[in-house]
Amino acid sequence: MLQLSRLCIVTALFIASSRCFTPSPHSPSPARRHGGSRTPRRLSRLRMSADDGFADWSGKTAFFFPGQGAQYVGMATETAEAVPKAKELFDKASEILGYDLLERCRDGPKDLLDKTAVCQPAIFVASMAAVEKLRQERGEEEANKATCCLGLSLGEYSALCYAGALSFEDGVKITKTRGEAMQSAADGAESGMVSVIGLDSDTVGKICDKAAEKTGEPVIVANYLCNGNYVTSGSKAACEEVMAIAKPDFKARMTVKLAVAGAFHTDFMKPAVEKLEAVLSGVEIKTPRIPVISNVDARPHSDPDTIKQLLAKQVTSPVQWESSVKAVLERGYESGYELGPGTVLAGILKRIDKTKQLASIC
Repeated sequence: MLQLSRLCIVTALFIASSRCFTPSPHSPSPARRHGGSRTPRRLSRLRMSADDGFADWSGKTAFFFPGQGAQYVGMATETAEAVPKAKELFDKASEILGYDLLERCRDGPKDLLDKTAVCQPAIFVASMAAVEKLRQERGEEEANKATCCLGLSLGEYSALCYAGALSFEDGVKITKTRGEAMQSAADGAESGMVSVIGLDSDTVGKICDKAAEKTGEPVIVANYLCNGNYVTSGSKAACEEVMAIAKPDFKARMTVKLAVAGAFHTDFMKPAVEKLEAVLSGVEIKTPRIPVISNVDARPHSDPDTIKQLLAKQVTSPVQWESSVKAVLERGYESGYELGPGTVLAGILKRIDKTKQLASIC
């Protein structure tokens, strides 16, 4: 598939819209998303105090990391051959995973590489290998010049690793568990995702409302990529209804059923949360050396405990990618890199602001 098709497929990579974080009128309220509980005022103030380390962050140079859907057979193969430190990363990952990850990236087959449990650690390692390629080809100063970073859903782990908040080894362990847990949750229910092209987010929200009303089953806007490209996620029946009504009733340009295991970034993924929380509790997350923009609220966080909580929440929350990119632009973005397989994030940036570019290293 070419640019639009790739953009649709990578829509399984997840997002949301507006400036910094303004919830869609079709999104659950913060109280509902957080289970209706309220943090005591004093504790809330303490957390804010511990988490305000990046209040004056700069978006001048941003490194972007791709998420699930960016994988393809052959990815990172040339990088591993040309960059010894990249090959070392694949060797370390293979020891942790118990299989030859580079072989799976190189040879596939596609059906195997596309499995959530395989592609998540594969994309994470390929992204970190791309950082080593940048370091070898353009020098240490260039590789360390980012003033902030962000990653699409899964890509947030790559961003945290780049920013020194997460070790590479722990990143492999977490993405392995995350992929397995999300695959298991998807296997437990008939669900899916559908990209709606050519409409604004409010209209796509109305499509979800109508589809849910007609089927009696849930579907929401789960990925806010950019204006004209939003992803709905929910039960199989509700997703099919979205496809049935989007064009004739709401004048969508097209809809695309995504080749994903299930309804990511919705409550269908709740069974995965406990497993992810368990593995997160056993790893160390440090304060990032540069701001890492969270997919949950489109803000950088400096408190390690808050980062862990948001990573667990991320699998059931709409991904705020459009908001995240806009926040970076508002903070003075001038240049950056997309580090990892594909160029989808560069395409999304271009659709949000035609004057901005993103170099690709993969």
